[in-house]
Amino acid sequence: MQHRPADTYSPLYFLGALGAGGLAVTFFMYLMFWVPHGTRPVPVFEDILAALTTGSLALQAAVVLAIVGIAAATFLNVKYLLWNFAALARFQKTDAYTALRASNAETTLLAAPLATAMTVNALFIVGLVFVPNLWSIIEYLFPLALVAFGALGVWALRLIGDFLGRVLSEGGLFDVTAHNSFAQLLPAFALAMIGVGFSAPASMSLAPATVAISLIISTFFAVAALIYTIVALTTAFSSMLQHGTARESGPTLMVIVPIVTILSILFLRQSHGLHTTFDAHAEAGTTMVWLAQMVAIQVVFLLLGLTVLRRQGYFTDFVFGSKTSPGSYALVCPGVAFSVLLHFFVNKGLVAAGVVTKFGIAYWGVTAIALASQILMIALVLRLNRQHFGTSAKGSAVPAE
Repeated sequence: MQHRPADTYSPLYFLGALGAGGLAVTFFMYLMFWVPHGTRPVPVFEDILAALTTGSLALQAAVVLAIVGIAAATFLNVKYLLWNFAALARFQKTDAYTALRASNAETTLLAAPLATAMTVNALFIVGLVFVPNLWSIIEYLFPLALVAFGALGVWALRLIGDFLGRVLSEGGLFDVTAHNSFAQLLPAFALAMIGVGFSAPASMSLAPATVAISLIISTFFAVAALIYTIVALTTAFSSMLQHGTARESGPTLMVIVPIVTILSILFLRQSHGLHTTFDAHAEAGTTMVWLAQMVAIQVVFLLLGLTVLRRQGYFTDFVFGSKTSPGSYALVCPGVAFSVLLHFFVNKGLVAAGVVTKFGIAYWGVTAIALASQILMIALVLRLNRQHFGTSAKGSAVPAE
């Protein structure tokens, strides 16, 4: 007998691991922008230790909170990633898996490389925060990171190839009436996440060859993600206008938000690498306006998604009610991504352009929005984990198309 909604498996449960990994990134933003780290692009163990020993009481409290948050979120990320791989292995032996591979929902399998790429990013953060002297060997780690993301890229592209090869080689294999959500943007999400992983060496390496490889490969995945997003977005919106939004897939209306954050970080990393290695400079004011545009896109899609979800009563049934759907974990990603991009907008946009003073009233006014979004997502993750992995739940898991 099944006692938990999660026992009725869907690959969308990988989004549970993804959301936890995203929370680790939100806590890292405290260290990234509040802890001095000299000429290094990111803070490392030694910078964090210095902040703990010589920083103000407020900074020390923020650092402790960040360290605990990163450790706890990464633990959940790895825990649920391993659980998902074990559950997926069992699921692949069932008729339900065969049916999934023949339906629109085949793209939900992309949640696996997506979540795994997030875990690699989260573990890199753990290394920066908890491993002494890591920066002394960082150049040796970048090739390993490129190989790891290369393997994830091949995995994701093969899954996408299987799906597109099946539905585009013959007609009638894709159910257009079930395309009434943004669920088909999951492959673009995975490509973007792998791309941002590839872009990390561009912003941190001092080896021109490493930076160049990082720039070129991350550009490929960014372009692929953008193309896939545009195609899936336009076709899905057409279907939604005709058939309405699929209720269980309503949270996917906001999947554009994390895609925008990931690609924004990717392009910021590329810009930094071009500046430090190839002497190409970006204007602070231009960066500020561009980040404002990215935040504006996020706000538009957040308003769209929340409007539809409210009209459909999604939160009443699937978040606060007795019904469950693994697609509910897609609600975590937009809130996390919005929080992260706001930190970049404030620090790399407003502060860098001289619009606001760092740690001033205006600074904390905008940062408070990012912190509020983070807190809401922490509460949501805890709520969804109790719903789906607790016992004696009344609802059943409903895979999203």
